[in-house]
Amino acid sequence: MKLLIVKTSSMGDVVHALPMASDLQRLCPQAQIDWLVEPAFAALPGLHRAVSQVHRLPWRKWRRHLHQRATWQAMGALVDALRAERYDLVIDAQGLLKSAVWAGRAGVPVAGYDRHSIREPLASLLYAHRCAVSPQLHAVTRCRLLAEAALSSAGLVPLAAQASLANPDTTVPPPDFGLEQVEPDPRAELRQPYVVLIPNASRPEKHWPEHHWEALGRGFWAQGLKPVVLWGSGPEQAMAQRIAQGCEAWVPPFLSVQEATAVLAGARLVVGLDTGFAHVAAALGRPVVGIYCDHEPGLTGITGNGPGASLGGKGQQPSFEAVASAVQRVSQAAGLV
Repeated sequence: MKLLIVKTSSMGDVVHALPMASDLQRLCPQAQIDWLVEPAFAALPGLHRAVSQVHRLPWRKWRRHLHQRATWQAMGALVDALRAERYDLVIDAQGLLKSAVWAGRAGVPVAGYDRHSIREPLASLLYAHRCAVSPQLHAVTRCRLLAEAALSSAGLVPLAAQASLANPDTTVPPPDFGLEQVEPDPRAELRQPYVVLIPNASRPEKHWPEHHWEALGRGFWAQGLKPVVLWGSGPEQAMAQRIAQGCEAWVPPFLSVQEATAVLAGARLVVGLDTGFAHVAAALGRPVVGIYCDHEPGLTGITGNGPGASLGGKGQQPSFEAVASAVQRVSQAAGLV
């Protein structure tokens, strides 16, 4: 059996879908499980032990160059690669019209959310199997339920005989993000115990005051933990360096997604905004405190197999005291203090 997961972006969304691959492996142990994703995030499913092949869909790049012949040639090559695999089922976990279209290019039946469960209802018209999954559930649970429902709807697995998330009378394993094979970064700057701070996000509305980050960093030094500040762009690097000056933190050079994942894997604790790398850290089982300043954490809060906390919400920037208290609780749960 061959299965294809379509979850193209963004980083946090890709992370939340990783347990799908683990569940598909559990339900179909002999299946080949592949993934279709934007190149910027391809390292994440590539690190999952159950994912055999990662197809790269650079749609963000292609849509800006649709007038170029090379773009159409590249799109044709991807379609040929998808169809050559002869998948038994494609599962579109993105729930957008663009993802449904690309899922259909594999030339086999596609499963996805039904019109009441999906972000863009028109996309559900392109699915052969439409699955009802409550939009009020956490993103990780929604993806896992979709995987189960897709296999059942396609007649590939008789879920009545399986432990199912949808059946409260059965016992289902907790979410398995499949990243346990990630090795910590060995560079010299990370040889002493360290914590990672992630003060940057895609929008300024998500930011938390820089002086709060500096105060956190000084507090970690007092506990014998070296602060490490991650960044991903020029303006983010400038912010990271300002924060580092206020708490003697280390700012690494630019890191790829795979390199940043290795840094997170060795962290004793991670404090980050509502951004992709905070969710990567949780997926790695690291203790994580998530700071939400422009989004409710309920459906996308910090989720992993390590201790974690999510603070704040839409227009509810958490205070320094609240974050420091959460850091203390998570540190205690992780055995750091």
